[in-house]
Amino acid sequence: MEPTASQLAPYVAWGAFALAFVFGAVGNKTDFCTMGAVSDWVNMGSLNRMRMWLLAIGVAILGANGLQLAGVVDLSKSIYPGPNFTWLSYLVGGFLFGIGMTLASGCGSKTLIRIGAGNLKSLVVFVIAGIAAYMTLRGILGTFRVGVLEKAVLNLSTGQDLPSLIAAVSGVSRNSLILFLSLVLGGGLIAYAYGARDFRANFDHTLGGVVTGLVVVGGWVVSGRIGYLAEDPQTLQEAFVATNSGRMEAFSFVAPLAWSLEYLMFWTDKSKIITYGIASTAGVIAGSAAYALAVRKFRWEGFRDAEDTGMHIIGGLLMGFGGVTALGCTIGQGISGISTLAVGSLMTFVAIIAGAAATMKWQYWRMTREA
Repeated sequence: MEPTASQLAPYVAWGAFALAFVFGAVGNKTDFCTMGAVSDWVNMGSLNRMRMWLLAIGVAILGANGLQLAGVVDLSKSIYPGPNFTWLSYLVGGFLFGIGMTLASGCGSKTLIRIGAGNLKSLVVFVIAGIAAYMTLRGILGTFRVGVLEKAVLNLSTGQDLPSLIAAVSGVSRNSLILFLSLVLGGGLIAYAYGARDFRANFDHTLGGVVTGLVVVGGWVVSGRIGYLAEDPQTLQEAFVATNSGRMEAFSFVAPLAWSLEYLMFWTDKSKIITYGIASTAGVIAGSAAYALAVRKFRWEGFRDAEDTGMHIIGGLLMGFGGVTALGCTIGQGISGISTLAVGSLMTFVAIIAGAAATMKWQYWRMTREA
């Protein structure tokens, strides 16, 4: 007898929590930070944390597409490689998210890691970003997102993933292209990461990059395999259990902030369940806190002054709006999305880095002017 959605939901939630717990602990230990990766590159010329991020992407590409070719999951059923190529949303949302994460001292995942380590500034960012994300999903900001940005759309009947696009014009089989592109792109990124001696010399770089990539791959298994029903006995339709999007999901940390706040606010509403995104949000905080407490790194930290507070609030607002508009953050689009080889994810990745780099240049100019 086929299990029901309600029977599978706890497995999805606990699976997401466990994977996120590992990510939170390892992220804290290794200082995995996508905003920090851009900052190190722009401000100090160091590429080690950028290499760690790229290593995670490479591992995720190889793992996710290995699952695809093995028939374990179908990545086309996630939100990233869909036919609606909302190019303006990717560019604007990604750029604003990059600005926001810089002003807020970290992306969505880093915000959760910092909360686990006792950072009260990040707690404020969590709440502000979550509210802005909800307003962009269902509120006043959503009217601008849908009515303006998403009007700039190309409908790609093949889907927007590179294997499907190339297969449509070349005649080469999609599976052959999945194998070729995943090996070239994923393997190339891993080779680039290990091309630097100082990167290889620090085990934390390998730990942070490999574990983050594997956590994303594990997320696809939890959501796309464990939580998949070819035919839900109650609805007689295909279903991905316990996801807010109704699609297969991997890790992303913007919209889940909104769903987490919603769940807390409607706690007594029995129709609300702990979804993949909510469980992963809690898992990152818990994993980071466990590590911080274990090694005695837990420290309370607050705002320096009113300007510091204002910058973090603005950053949270931009992260919430930008992340939802772009369909993901530095983890959601930057790793999970790219693992599907979606063109929109690659575009968002570049836009986020551009927004962050531009903001860092502005911060440096402002600092030298005031000196």
